[in-house]
Amino acid sequence: MANLILVTGAAGRVGGTGRTVTELLLKQGKAVRAMVRTEDERSQALRDMGAEVVVGNLLDLDSMHRAIDGCDTMYFGMSVSDAYLAATVNTAAVAKHHGVKAFINMSQMTVSQMSITETTPSPQHKLHWLAEQALNWSGLPVVHVRPTVFLEGFFLTLTPDSVRESDQIRLPFGEGKTSPVAVEDVARAIAALLANPQPHIGKIYHLTGPQSENMHFYAQEYSKALGRTITYQDIPVEPWRDELLKRGWPVHLVNHLAALADLHRARRFDRMSDDVRTLTGQGPLSVQDFVRKNAAAFTASAKAA
Repeated sequence: MANLILVTGAAGRVGGTGRTVTELLLKQGKAVRAMVRTEDERSQALRDMGAEVVVGNLLDLDSMHRAIDGCDTMYFGMSVSDAYLAATVNTAAVAKHHGVKAFINMSQMTVSQMSITETTPSPQHKLHWLAEQALNWSGLPVVHVRPTVFLEGFFLTLTPDSVRESDQIRLPFGEGKTSPVAVEDVARAIAALLANPQPHIGKIYHLTGPQSENMHFYAQEYSKALGRTITYQDIPVEPWRDELLKRGWPVHLVNHLAALADLHRARRFDRMSDDVRTLTGQGPLSVQDFVRKNAAAFTASAKAA
C-alpha cells in the first residue's frame, strides 16, 4: 500500500494523541496502520474507522518489523515509562532497516533546556533527551515534536477531585507560569507533519497553549468556564508525591511529576511558541475553552457517575 503511515500508541483512550492522530489522518483519506498493544474494543474501533491494525510491543523486534515494514512515514510516541529509551532505540533500529522516509518523534519541551551538562531531576526527561540524541545519531529523517505539559494530564488527571469537592485547584506549582497544550492540538500538528513530512525533516517544533500564566490565572479561567468561583491552592511537593504513590501510581511516573512540580516552582515552564498555528493554520485551545468542553468532569455528579 503506497504512502502507508504508521501510528504507534494508537489505542490510547479517547483523547489520546495516537488515537486522535489516527482519526485525523483517516478523515484526510490517508492510509494508516495503527499499532496497539492488545486486541480490545479500542483496536476494533480503529478498524471501524478504517485503519489497518497491528498488535505489537515497542520493545519487541519481531512485532516492530511487522508494524514498520511497508510504511514510508511513522509517528513514534510513548507514555511515561522507564523503558522509554530502549523502546525508542528498538523502534529506530527497525525503522532504519526498512528505510522509513520520515520519523516523527514525540518528545518533551523540557529537552530544549537540556544538554550534555544540563539535565533535570526527572528520570523521564533524561530518557527523552537521550532518545533524541540516539535518533539524531541514527541518521533517520527525524522531526522532533516537543509539547509542553498536556491540558488533559495537567487538569483532568491531577485536579478534578479537588475542583469537584472543594472548588480548588490543588497543585504544588507555586507562582510559576506555564502554557499547557491540549492533546487535540498536538495531534493536529503531528497529523500535519505526517501528511507532508519532507519540508520538516531535521526540524524541531515546540507546542504550547495560547498563553503562559500562573495557576491563579487558570483558576479564574475555570471560574469563567464553570460559572462558579474556583481558587488555586499551592501545596507542598512531597506530601503530594506521597499521595500519588499511595494511589498506586508507578514510582517512575511519580518521580517525573514531582520534578515537573519543582520545575514549575522554579519558573522553568514559562515558555511560549506559535508552532501549533504555524503547522496547522489554527491556534491552540485555551484553558477556558478546554474546561468548558470538559465541564462534566468538574461537577459533583461526575464522581458519582
